[in-house]
Amino acid sequence: MRLERVLENPEQVKKLRRIFYVTLALLVGIDFFIHREHAIFFWDSIPGFSALFGFISCVLIIIVSKVIGHAGLMKREDYYDLPAEGEVEDGTAHVRGARHD
Repeated sequence: MRLERVLENPEQVKKLRRIFYVTLALLVGIDFFIHREHAIFFWDSIPGFSALFGFISCVLIIIVSKVIGHAGLMKREDYYDLPAEGEVEDGTAHVRGARHD
């Protein structure tokens, strides 16, 4: 079955989401049973820290990229409809001394 068909079907998407959540919960749960005698940094000995750190990092990347996108990259919807500076409404360039018939 192609991935498109699976992702278009809401029932399949629900099933996949449940599988991903169960897998995530199992991985975080297993993290509590791992021995950490050779942890180099103090946060390496905290169970579930890597999962939490990864989740927070992902959320921050999304938020920062949205802020950058809205602040500098996105333009108004009518940005290309407005005449540029020195341009007449009909789209032709306005040149001093030129005749516009």
